[in-house]
Amino acid sequence: MGSEQTEHDHAGHTGTGNFDDKAATWDEDPDKARQSGEVARGIAAAVPLAPRSRVLEYGAGTGLVTIALLDDLVEPTLTLADSSSGMRQVLADKVEAGVLPSPTRVSDLDLETHPVPTDHYDLILSSMVMHHVKSFDVVLGAFFEMLDPGGHLCIADLDAEDGSFHGHDFDGHHGFDRVSLQASVERAGFTDVTVSDCSSITREDATYPVFLAVARKP
Repeated sequence: MGSEQTEHDHAGHTGTGNFDDKAATWDEDPDKARQSGEVARGIAAAVPLAPRSRVLEYGAGTGLVTIALLDDLVEPTLTLADSSSGMRQVLADKVEAGVLPSPTRVSDLDLETHPVPTDHYDLILSSMVMHHVKSFDVVLGAFFEMLDPGGHLCIADLDAEDGSFHGHDFDGHHGFDRVSLQASVERAGFTDVTVSDCSSITREDATYPVFLAVARKP
């Protein structure tokens, strides 16, 4: 999990090599910090972050969204999952350096291919990850299973676009239609689903809107 050059923290379901190569210099792009901060502010405004919340960021990349959330979290239990070994090494280095609180668990997790873990969470979040996920409903079902009742799911991702964001060799989703996405999340069992504007990514002559979908497990 990782990203194209200006894209946000991402999943590496299309192959992790690209993300492995970019992991060490990932945080040098100031636009990634801006995007991460906007996503984190959207999550903090939409979800009650109770003390000692158990949080999973799926496709965490270098953990920028979770790090931006730390001011709103009190003694959280954090799990940062990414299928890129390069990204996981950066995460482990951040834990060792104290940028991420200890203990923060760094996990190799791909919910399209791995069994659903038995761990449970109060908040699961992903940012610019789900358009890489081919088995979208499978991953949504895993999120539902891993959340405790009353827990929240937050997904930040691209609005539907014409395919120009990734180019011709991309085999994931070209963003999401908000109505269809909400229906998919509701089919997975979630309630109180909202989808709102969150951020944007500018690339050359095009700006791509980013939404934040928030849902609750009843």
